[in-house]
Amino acid sequence: MPNPVLVHLGYAVPRAGLPAPASFRRWVEAALRGARRRKPAELSIRIVDADEGRALNRDYRGKDYATNVLSFPAELPPGVVLPLIGDLAICAPVVRREAAEQGKLPRDHWAHLTVHGVLHLLGHDHVEESEAEAMEALETRILAGLGIADPYASG
Repeated sequence: MPNPVLVHLGYAVPRAGLPAPASFRRWVEAALRGARRRKPAELSIRIVDADEGRALNRDYRGKDYATNVLSFPAELPPGVVLPLIGDLAICAPVVRREAAEQGKLPRDHWAHLTVHGVLHLLGHDHVEESEAEAMEALETRILAGLGIADPYASG
């Protein structure tokens, strides 16, 4: 039996046209399985507008524009053991725009960014080229398991 996964969803935008909560949960679970996380996990996903996405990116990363997904890994005090892995902020208008620009199905792009964000919460990164290659390969495998094409394939 899989370990419990608790996904809290919050919306700062209208829910029309957004993936269903069950889809986000499925994508989170796939990312956790793909990353071989065996322990219970809890995270929050907030779907934000461009203004909130820009403010978060500016305040936490020093970049004054809205980005697609921001990951905030949980920083628990020593000795505190909880299943909390962190929070994601996904910017709906950026996801929609990128999907259109890249010729991707919006649902597939939502799935990719959810998986990408969860992997960041688990400590994966893409600062160094070798890290980027490993993270992209893992994302591609996880997404393939969901029936989604390689998001990094050109054309």
